[in-house]
Amino acid sequence: MLSTDKPVISSPSLPRYRSPGLSPANIAVLFAALTLLISIPIWTHPLPPLSDYVNHLARMHVIATLAKNPQVAGFYEIDWQVIPNLIMDLIVPLLARVMNIYLAGQVFIVLTFALIISGTLALNRALLGRWSAMPLFAFPLVYNYVFLVGLMNYIFGIGVALWALAGWIAVRERAWPIRLALSTACAVVLFFCHLSSLGIYGIGVLSYEILRLWERRQQPWPGRIVDFVVSGLPFLIAAPLLYASPTMDLISRTYWDQRGKIDGLMYVIADYSDMVAFALVAAMVASIVWAVRHRVLRFHPLVFVLLIVGSAVYFALPRIMFDTYMTDQRVPIGVAFMLFACGDLELRRRLVRRAFLVVLIVLMAGRLIEIDLNWSQLSDSTGQFRSSVRRIAPGSKVFVAYADRASGEDVRDLGLVHAACIAMIERAALVTTAFTVAGKHVLHVRPEYRDFVDLQDGTPPSTAQLIVAAEHPQPGTPAFWKNWTQFDYLYVLFTEDEAANPDPARLRLVADGDRFQLYRILKPKTVATQ
Repeated sequence: MLSTDKPVISSPSLPRYRSPGLSPANIAVLFAALTLLISIPIWTHPLPPLSDYVNHLARMHVIATLAKNPQVAGFYEIDWQVIPNLIMDLIVPLLARVMNIYLAGQVFIVLTFALIISGTLALNRALLGRWSAMPLFAFPLVYNYVFLVGLMNYIFGIGVALWALAGWIAVRERAWPIRLALSTACAVVLFFCHLSSLGIYGIGVLSYEILRLWERRQQPWPGRIVDFVVSGLPFLIAAPLLYASPTMDLISRTYWDQRGKIDGLMYVIADYSDMVAFALVAAMVASIVWAVRHRVLRFHPLVFVLLIVGSAVYFALPRIMFDTYMTDQRVPIGVAFMLFACGDLELRRRLVRRAFLVVLIVLMAGRLIEIDLNWSQLSDSTGQFRSSVRRIAPGSKVFVAYADRASGEDVRDLGLVHAACIAMIERAALVTTAFTVAGKHVLHVRPEYRDFVDLQDGTPPSTAQLIVAAEHPQPGTPAFWKNWTQFDYLYVLFTEDEAANPDPARLRLVADGDRFQLYRILKPKTVATQ
């Protein structure tokens, strides 16, 4: 209810816990040390093999250099609008003023990791009334499939959502203007992180309010219902923001697909190896079962409501919403961090403390070894690709095609999907796969080049389709497919070893790397003189 009187019950009931065994200072030191440890692969790989990441990083570079780079300005323009996908665009270009764009991206990723785990700790503190070490077990989850896809704004938004929910719980019993004002401010920030991040915060608030409603069931129901409904008012701020956003024009691009729901759950823990994922799950489950049986681990009752509400939202969401892929499959990882925040681990006994540290180190080591081994192998391909980019003339137009359109789905191929966008950073090139969809990003190509890029974020054509587009264009063929011969270079991705030139009359091989080839597109005059 809206009264400022002190409530009869201050918060949803908590179990009676004993001293946790680790002081706040101990937990803070562990948090700092583990953040440095989990970030090692980020610092040792300047360009992590994440799918969308390099495309986003290229946009950051354009934002940071547009005013002083005439070649970039000749192709691109920035149209700042109310778009629920902006947090990286606001932070990384500022960092790029004092460091190179690759380092700025690394700093952003590490800040994201720190924000997520600190948010999990803060939420845990708000629920339990004191600090617990349990959220530190969430560290291995910062490397998840959603992260490997490179959904950077959403991942960052998870950390903001965790802090926002912690703030909501912390001020829940304060005067209603305070909590509503704080929640409204958080909703605005989360809107500009990503709509899905705002949804994660919504799941958390709804779950907490349902639990609170249940625990106060002995009180008069009209007041409880009004109080419950009022808690959702801050989310209404998203309505005018979305109405003012060009993203609203994409509302019809929605698609439901119940297949892949199990995959979405696996994306929480799975990266490159299923064996490693199952081993980590087995170790976590065994540790939790042992700790619960020996009464050193208990859970806040919010955990059960989160599971119910999160599952209902997950299975109800479409696969694509507002033309955003993986809308539903993003949810489990956000809910997973909230679930870790519901645990309280009691570490008073030396044996339990040692077991905690051993299990945590084993989980961290398993995840880090998996990531570092795979990234080290993939870095050879990344290095070859960056070397090939240096053979592109500055200010060129670069077309991206696949040897086979069915490629690019394997997790080890993710780093290659948008690698051509490196040419935007290092050669001020126009690249067909750059994210320039109106309503989704602030980066757009200049009007004279609108027929030279993919404005729908679709799958690049195969080389066979390009040849057909050049010789016998069919109705409905995208304009930029028809114009590919007017480009300067063609990247063919996911090629076999020593793949043959798909069109010797129009293409001359420039570089042949691991799973890709770079061709110079021959212009009519060049063809005539050969």
